[in-house]
Amino acid sequence: MQVGLICYNGRFLPGSEPIFTADNRSFRYGDGCFETMKVYQGQVLLSDLHFERLATSMNRLHFDVPLNFTKDYFTGLITELCARNGLSRLARVRLTVFRSNGGFYDPVDNTPNFIIQSAELTRRIFELNEEGLTIDVFPDARKSCDKLSSIKSNNCLAYVMASMYARQNQLDEAILLNHHNRIADTTIANLFVVRDGQIMTPPLSEGGVCGVMRKHLLRTELPFKLEEYPLSITDLEKADEIFLTNAIYGIRWVGRFRNNRYGNAAATILHEVLFEGVI
Repeated sequence: MQVGLICYNGRFLPGSEPIFTADNRSFRYGDGCFETMKVYQGQVLLSDLHFERLATSMNRLHFDVPLNFTKDYFTGLITELCARNGLSRLARVRLTVFRSNGGFYDPVDNTPNFIIQSAELTRRIFELNEEGLTIDVFPDARKSCDKLSSIKSNNCLAYVMASMYARQNQLDEAILLNHHNRIADTTIANLFVVRDGQIMTPPLSEGGVCGVMRKHLLRTELPFKLEEYPLSITDLEKADEIFLTNAIYGIRWVGRFRNNRYGNAAATILHEVLFEGVI
């Protein structure tokens, strides 16, 4: 994230100012969660879904959530931070929540702390990618399929290693599998396949993160049949199209998985549906 002002527990501070000690539980244990949001013309896009997910995550992590931790409270801080950093027009914002210091694995204080950071985005973020992404499977880790697997956790080691694997192997994205060797998600996105006019994405029971753009697609009236269905590598190889979704990029289509090539007809239509009236 770009250096400027940050918001730490409601206070605006220089991003270069130290605010943590070595006892910080996010640093020590990855004890927390985060949201990455897109701000356009001073508005947090898909804010209802972001803060619905944040509330669910904090509940599952057994935080003692203060009454003021509402969508209005956080969106107010986000828009003020973007304004102070000169980023009201278009920005990426990360809201990180972590547990208060103390204890070892067993915490002594479940009060949440938070940091909000902002960074500039270019208008190209609203454009569908011209070249299809190249993706493959990250072989060195498997995601669990439990009630914590859908959280955007501060413990992101598998995703860090998958991102390194992608870069080392000239990939745009790497797929993470679950313990059944089926598709969970990718390093920063949820995965969808298109076959015979039908769109499928793994249910959250397959271990993927509960993506905001994924949920938005599932709730939106679309010109395609869309359903949740467990997906295997074979399903990727037989697909007519593959595309990825997240809150920042929206939709990105995949051009290549191993020796298989794909088009982008459905992704193009969905991109137009999602961004109609936004740009």
